[in-house]
Amino acid sequence: MCGIVGVLGQHEAAPILVEALKRLEYRGYDSAGIATVNNGTLDRRRAVGKLVNLSDLLVHDPLPGKSGIGHTRWATHGAPNANNAHPHQSGPVAVVHNGIIENYKELRAELAAYQITPETDTDSETIALLTHHYMKQGMTHVDAARKCLSRLEGAFALAFLFDGEDDLIVAARKGSPLAVGHGDGEMYVGSDAIALAPLTNRITYLEEGDCAILTRQTLDIFDESGTRVTRELREVSLDASRVDKAGFKHFMAKEIAEQPTVLADALRGYLNGNTIFLPDTLPDFAKVDRLVMVACGTAYYACLTAKYWFEQIARLPVEVDIASEFRYREPPISKGTVAIFVSQSGETADTLAALRYCKGKAETILSVVNVDQSSIARESDVALPIHAGVEVGVASTKAFTCQLNTLLLLALNAANQRGTISDTDLASTLSNLRALPGLFNAALDRDPVMADAATQIAEARDVLFLGRGLMYPLALEGALKLKEISYIHAEAYASGELKHGPIALIDKTVPVVVMAPRDALFEKTVSNMQEVMARGGRVCLITDAAGAEAAGDDVWRTVVLPEVDPILTPLLYALPAQLLAYHAAVAKGTDVDQPRNLAKSVTVE
Repeated sequence: MCGIVGVLGQHEAAPILVEALKRLEYRGYDSAGIATVNNGTLDRRRAVGKLVNLSDLLVHDPLPGKSGIGHTRWATHGAPNANNAHPHQSGPVAVVHNGIIENYKELRAELAAYQITPETDTDSETIALLTHHYMKQGMTHVDAARKCLSRLEGAFALAFLFDGEDDLIVAARKGSPLAVGHGDGEMYVGSDAIALAPLTNRITYLEEGDCAILTRQTLDIFDESGTRVTRELREVSLDASRVDKAGFKHFMAKEIAEQPTVLADALRGYLNGNTIFLPDTLPDFAKVDRLVMVACGTAYYACLTAKYWFEQIARLPVEVDIASEFRYREPPISKGTVAIFVSQSGETADTLAALRYCKGKAETILSVVNVDQSSIARESDVALPIHAGVEVGVASTKAFTCQLNTLLLLALNAANQRGTISDTDLASTLSNLRALPGLFNAALDRDPVMADAATQIAEARDVLFLGRGLMYPLALEGALKLKEISYIHAEAYASGELKHGPIALIDKTVPVVVMAPRDALFEKTVSNMQEVMARGGRVCLITDAAGAEAAGDDVWRTVVLPEVDPILTPLLYALPAQLLAYHAAVAKGTDVDQPRNLAKSVTVE
């Protein structure tokens, strides 16, 4: 979603703000802008589209000043145009906002009584208008901002900048993340630590409802009740150099290619021989009655995959739900339930709301996240990092395989505690898991074959994905990847459902991607595949050598992967699905890393 940066520095703020915003591009955006205070005067520049447009504008119309705020906007209220771009300004107040103000219409009506009218279509401008209104009534800059905050309903991360005040930023959060960075005689604010990585590694994360008053030398934080509080100053490990393409054309290509190394690193974080090292604070799964798993998007498909592992290996009942449905369905949570929340960013709004619903109801709140200082991680009883490193591409790749890895280790640990897996089988599975990075490399060697198939699939308007068992969630993930970055309509079905409706869609114009290793369900999947081929459908079969031999030579495209332990197939088969989507998007010329209408971190409902 939207990205926020702010700086109270010793050097010109504009280039620092633009560079910080570049590190937030992965969140998704459609316009950008900055505001600065120079010799006491507040001014701003805004542009539609990519940050290069803002950079070009600043070349021709510079914006001096050593204090400033910046923003990348992902449109919610109002079209993506320069007028609706942030920062919004009303008189001496400029503000950048991530979130949604739910009562902005009521506030606008109240301001209209004072002949104060908006100039944009956004909810965010109301914040600047209301703060300005309070300042005209005699309030100080800080008091006006805090008064405005008390009136807002909804979710927000905010940064205020004021005319005549070159040593002041007011920042606040409620429902959306915000971090404060500490420099040497400088202070920063950012939507996440990535934005601040080259500037400082000393970070204070604001808590829910916090309001922070920043100067170059001081940080004062007040909680939602107005009480002055102290928040922990942390030193975070963030290698800013990892947020670049390293010679690849796209971040997504780089992140796909990183997966062998990233998985090996993640395994070293959790394994030593045949021992799985997990936090002591985890529940004893022998005493757990059931699991509830909640997530959105790709993380939801990781949960669907994990359901098979927990139920088949650990014999533990699992309910999987989409966070946006779960939170409003308000399901009963019985004692003995462990609630697991999976989120790459750890800031997903619906997932965080679902977590808060489960607090006080579930026996344990457990999260699986890539950002260990995120809101979801901090509000969980136990947080398991997936160790994927920074992922910039909007379409998740290495984070997905690392989520699967972490969930599999958790399922194996649960099975061991419940006595549903023998020591021999556990040791064998862990040995195979440690060998998986090598198989990842072999799978990536199939890139030319995937690129050839993708070039032709890119010409289709509709694509179907089929899979059974552990391959069904992978089919769902493959379809999601293809449609989100290539804009090709793609759907996935459990193979056995083909005759229950989807087969009516089959003709020679609809490619069908079949994910089918030679496992216990292979023969049934091949039977479904033959039904597709009999109706002129073009089948791209992703399988192993034994599966390719059994399927025969009549298949349109066959991609042969290394043979792997059936339990581990979801991790390995994720790679060709990612490559297929990537090359189809490249063939169509779409924006691979920042597909239209999408955001990396969905921090508003």
